[in-house]
This record gives sequence, structure tokens and C-alpha cells, in this order.
Amino acid sequence: MQRVMYRSFLIFIALAAVWTTAILSQEEPGAAVEPTYESKAPYAILIDARSGAVFYEKGADVSVPPASMSKLMTQAIVFDALQKGDLKPDQEILITEDAWRRGGGPSGGSTMYAELNSRVTVMNLLRGAIIQSANDACIALATAISGSEQGFVSVMSTKGKELGLTNSTFGNSTGLPDPNHKMSMRDLATIARYIVSTHPEYFKIYGEGSFTWNKITQQNRNPLLKEYPGADGMKTGFTREAGYGLVGTAMRDGRRLIMVVGGMESIASRREEAQRLLDFGFRQFRPFDVFEQGDTVAEARVWGGEERWVDLVTTQAFKIALSSKEQDTVEVKLDYDGPLLAPVKQGVEVGKVRVVVDGKTVAETPVVTAGEVPAIQSMWKKALDSVLIMTFGG
Repeated sequence: MQRVMYRSFLIFIALAAVWTTAILSQEEPGAAVEPTYESKAPYAILIDARSGAVFYEKGADVSVPPASMSKLMTQAIVFDALQKGDLKPDQEILITEDAWRRGGGPSGGSTMYAELNSRVTVMNLLRGAIIQSANDACIALATAISGSEQGFVSVMSTKGKELGLTNSTFGNSTGLPDPNHKMSMRDLATIARYIVSTHPEYFKIYGEGSFTWNKITQQNRNPLLKEYPGADGMKTGFTREAGYGLVGTAMRDGRRLIMVVGGMESIASRREEAQRLLDFGFRQFRPFDVFEQGDTVAEARVWGGEERWVDLVTTQAFKIALSSKEQDTVEVKLDYDGPLLAPVKQGVEVGKVRVVVDGKTVAETPVVTAGEVPAIQSMWKKALDSVLIMTFGG
């Protein structure tokens, strides 16, 4: 373990030198400093998806009508149920009269046009709720989980407390106007971050461009997907009382940002402000190459092996973007459980390299064994190796 820790320290020092060189070579003397950013949205927040660090906020804790952006909470609860096995992806859910009348075609609102008394699988309902912002899909899912939408509201409140939401109250599963249904931009960003980190397999749906149901194709309403490089989610919202809002996320150079804007006056102003806020965020970062694919990160001690050490290598190129402030406290750490027990196979993931800023991981990549190490056959040699590890750590 001592040898691995020493190698990790050298990695940090080398990267620090590379970053310093890059900064000095790219910043020109007298370069203009970007003026302080001010969002045009009455409510806004911008955070780092992995660490949760806040890069910008304005009225972020004000409880306001969230419209369909609050469907993220409904979807998060469904994702949890799928993960636990309480729901199955191909499980068919009944479209009740309540779901059809209040959320379907007769309602005049956002709908996937599911037919009354039809049965729709959980995954199709999720696609309707995410891509088409379908109210009928949300009500059907809520009813399937809790027996009624009002029962589901209680589940939403419990989940909100679990996630640490401090400025949210829930009245329904859809975001339709309700005096008891309010959320803050910070709470919306928290839910978005929860989905991104906890349910990556379902998060992919937010990036799908369209969905067809009942022979009706509807496009994803998120304007960032087609217009903003790196954008891959998440949810729009609009009611007269809420105005136009958007929870958006995009990834560049290994960093994912999550932004939320609310209370905008038009579709155009919502789109423009969302892009401005993300642009501001990404301008704070400078990209760096940490490792290339196949680079040796360190050597891991092997207990009971014909070789005492095996190289740990990266499986892919590892790049990260860091702000100037982050560069002051950045560390690169190797985490793995060692020593490894022989025999060791090649290509086995045994740990991760993490980029840590202020004690929080902002990026990570797996490391694998670079080669095979057969086990020692001699009991005497194995005993000696055990003594060496217990005495010297290697």
C-alpha cells in the first residue's frame, strides 16, 4: 500500500505542473475579465452534477409553481420503484377514467393520447411522461404505485424529505395548477441531480428526440437537445401562473452541468436564457487531459503471486474540465482495495481514479489490471510473502 500511495502523490504533482503550464500558456497578459453574470430569469440556478457545487443562483430558494418541471419527482419515484423491483419495465398499467379525463385527450393539456381503459407498459408511460410531458401517463403511474394520485402525493412528500428538499410542497403528480404545488429552483436541480447520478440507465430517455403512441408522434419539447452541444436532458414546464421554465443538463470535457430557469415570459426567452446560463458555466472551465487510454496509474501489490506487483491502467481517456478556483484545491486520488489476491486476471476492474475538489469527487474513471499474475505454488514462498506484507506493507 505504501508504494501505491506514493505513486498517487506523484500523479498529483505531475498533473499540477501540467495544469499550471497550460494556464500560463493559454492566458494572455491583459486579457479581459468576464463581467459578473446576471440571469434574465427571475429564478435560476446552475450546479455541478457530480459534486453539487453551485456556480450561480438567483432566487433559487423561492417556492413558485413549477409546472411540468415537477414531473421529475414523479419520474424519480417510478425509477426507484423499477430499481427496487416494485414495478417491472414491461408491466402493463391501466389507463383509468381519471387519468384519461384529467390528463388525456379530453383535458386539452399535455398528453400521450392513451386510450381509456387501455393498458400501457411502464416504459411506454415513462417515455410519454418524459418526452411528451404526458399528464395521463403521470396520473396512471401515480395511481399504479399508490392507488390514487392523492396517495402518490404523500409518497412525493416523503421522497422530498429524503432528498433534502426544503422549499417544495406537492399537490399532484403532473405539475398542473394547484395552490399546494410549489417548488424552488434549487429543489428542482436536486431532483435532476438525483436522477442523473442514481438512475443513469433511465436518464437516457430524456435525450430521446421523439415518441410515438396511438399513431401520434410528438417531439421532445426540450429546445437544448437540438441546439446546444452536449445537451442531453431534462424537462420543460409551462402554465400561465408559472411562466416558462426549463431544467436542462449538458456535458462537456467530463463535466456535467445542471441548470434551472423559471418564470420566463416566452418559449424564446426560456431557450435563450438556458443557453446563456450554460454558456456562462462552461466558460468557467478549462479542459485538461488527465490520462490517455491504457496509461499506467500505479502498481498494486499482489499477495501470493508469482509477481509482487501488477500495473493498474485506465480503460479510457480521462479528461476533466476545471475552473480556476477548482485548480487551487484539486487532488487526484487512487482508490482500490489491496493488496490484490493472486491469481490476478488481466483487465479486471479493481478501483477508480478520482479527481477531487474541496473534498468532493467531480470526475472518476475505472482502473484495471494490466496483466495476469499466477498464484505462488510453494507454501513457503506464500508464507514469506505474507510476512513481508504484514511487516512492510509490500
